[in-house]
Amino acid sequence: MLNENLKAIRKSKSLSQEELAARLNVVRQTISKWEQGLSVPDADLLVSLSEVLETPVSTLLGETVSLPEPDQLDTLSQKLEIINQQLARKKAFRRALLHWLLAALCIGIVLAFALLILLGSPYQAWDFSDSETAVAGTVLHGFEWVFVRAAPILLIGAAAGVFLTRKKR
Repeated sequence: MLNENLKAIRKSKSLSQEELAARLNVVRQTISKWEQGLSVPDADLLVSLSEVLETPVSTLLGETVSLPEPDQLDTLSQKLEIINQQLARKKAFRRALLHWLLAALCIGIVLAFALLILLGSPYQAWDFSDSETAVAGTVLHGFEWVFVRAAPILLIGAAAGVFLTRKKR
C-alpha cells in the first residue's frame, strides 16, 4: 500500500525519484526500493516524506484518518514494524526455498553421476549402421560428454549456494 501511494503521490507532484531523494537526503535507489515494496522508510523518514510531498502520513499509509492521533509516531512505528516483519518473513521464505532447490540440484547431480557410473555407456554397444540408432547414440554421447564436464562446476556452485543460504543461528 505504501509503495503504491508513494509512487502515485510523487508522480502527481511531478517529482522524479532523484528529486525526491535529494530533498530527503537519501539515494535514488532508496526511493526505488520503497516504491517497489522491497523496504520501507523508518518513522523519521516517513514524517519527512509526508512533509516533502505535503501529504499526511496516514494518506501515505493508505488510511483516511480525520483527526491526528496524539501518539502518532508510536502508531506509525508499530505499523512500520509490522511491514518490516512481513518483508523479513518473505525474504526468509525465499532464502529457504532457494536453499532447498540448490540442495535438490546437488542431490540430482550426484544421482545422475551414480546412474552414469552404474549404466556405463550402453549405447556404445549399439549397431550404428542404423541411422536412427546412430542419431540416438550420438545424442546420448553428446549429453554425457557435456554433463560430465559441466556437472562438477554446477555441483560446486550449488553446494556453495546451499552453504551461503543456510539458516544462520
